[in-house]
Amino acid sequence: MAVTTINGFNSGLDIKGIVKAMVDAERAPKAQQLSKLQTKTTAQISGLGNLRSGISNMQSVMKDLNSAKLFQARTVTSSDATQVSGKADATATPGTYKIDVERLATASTVASAAIEKDSKFAGGGSLTISVGDEALKTVTLPSGKDLSLSEVSTAINTQLKNQGISATVVTNPSDGKSRLMLTSSKTGGGNDITLSASGDLAKLEVPAQGGGSTTPDGVQYISKATNAKLSINGLSIESPSNSVSDAIEGVTLTLAAPTITTSTVNGEAVSTSKPITLTVAEDKAGVKGNIKKFVDAYNSLITTTSSLTQVTKVGEDGAPIAAALVGDAGVRQLLSTMRTELGDPQPGADSGIRILADMGITTGKDGKLVIDDTKLTKTLDENYEAVAGFFTGDDGLMSRLSAKLEVYTQTGGILDSRINGLNGTIKSIDKQTETLSLRMDKLQARLLAQFNAMDGLLGQMSSTSNALASALSSLPGVVRS
Repeated sequence: MAVTTINGFNSGLDIKGIVKAMVDAERAPKAQQLSKLQTKTTAQISGLGNLRSGISNMQSVMKDLNSAKLFQARTVTSSDATQVSGKADATATPGTYKIDVERLATASTVASAAIEKDSKFAGGGSLTISVGDEALKTVTLPSGKDLSLSEVSTAINTQLKNQGISATVVTNPSDGKSRLMLTSSKTGGGNDITLSASGDLAKLEVPAQGGGSTTPDGVQYISKATNAKLSINGLSIESPSNSVSDAIEGVTLTLAAPTITTSTVNGEAVSTSKPITLTVAEDKAGVKGNIKKFVDAYNSLITTTSSLTQVTKVGEDGAPIAAALVGDAGVRQLLSTMRTELGDPQPGADSGIRILADMGITTGKDGKLVIDDTKLTKTLDENYEAVAGFFTGDDGLMSRLSAKLEVYTQTGGILDSRINGLNGTIKSIDKQTETLSLRMDKLQARLLAQFNAMDGLLGQMSSTSNALASALSSLPGVVRS
């Protein structure tokens, strides 16, 4: 007779609970081992990633400090930038200049003869505006209707857009007459505006200026195009523009206001000069800023390596907790490499700057770099070229140190290879975990089958026992109690 077993129905045992406990006991050692290995490996991957990030950040800063352009940069300081300012490129020679501005460069502004406000011009005409000897594109007026002076002005602005000419209509309220005013953006002597036209538009013509400011036909020359006049350390020059780029090599001056003023004293014109002092110098502040960035990046990397390799005691019992890369030989090698390179004298240096300490940069007890700002400033002031040679070039500190760090961060380098290896370990752990799970599933199935078989056997034995007892009790002579 078949016996059905339901979780120890015959035996009274919690078969499922017993099997689960046996499987868990079998699983636990290996599962814990794999879990610890996964946690450790993941922490190492994260730690190496942080280390690579710190090295990469330092390499970026080192690249900036290794730039010859950084040390060739120049600053321009003006005693009054509201009058004269400037900028310089790498070709500028450091020095001090006295700038006196007699007048600024001006552009031409003219106005046509006055006409009646409501005057009309036949459509389809054309006019030509010239700036000095350069004739601009001919302006063609719309045809089919008569045009107002305002419409002529609009046609000029539309068709000569971006050519440095603007037109507007100015009306005198006292007589109601209007003029076409033209303004040029091109400064410098010889760049005066002229306008030629035919037909109705001829009344707007502006010929080249002769003597005086107003011609007999009523044309007004409001502003004549002139060169700027200035002197540099007493040498007089003229410039067609208020942006003077050829006077001092590598320096572009921007003239904003005259430094020479004229006043009348006792009926006589008296000129007063207050020249501007312009100083061109090496960009020492920029260099110092980049040196400090390098020191900060190095110290940040030291902080990162310390946090990744330290052992911290926590809790009342002071139980130690090890960081991800405690005892890591690669980290020790990295720190040793950097410290050795920073401490080695520059090959062939004979300028008085052979190591970082010569410019006030030393190593503290915690392994971080410390800057003596006063000494660094003095070194930059007195030995600027030597500082440039120390940091830049093939034999400079930045190139030497960069070559040592490159093997850590390059594709396929030390850190890349280690991270790839650890990722392989993670994959192996995942595979072992999967294998363990399958093995435990089989173990559970086998144990359940064995316990259920036992429970079924107990059920059969119990059934046989009951049947035998019943048969015996039915025999003749058996006394029932």
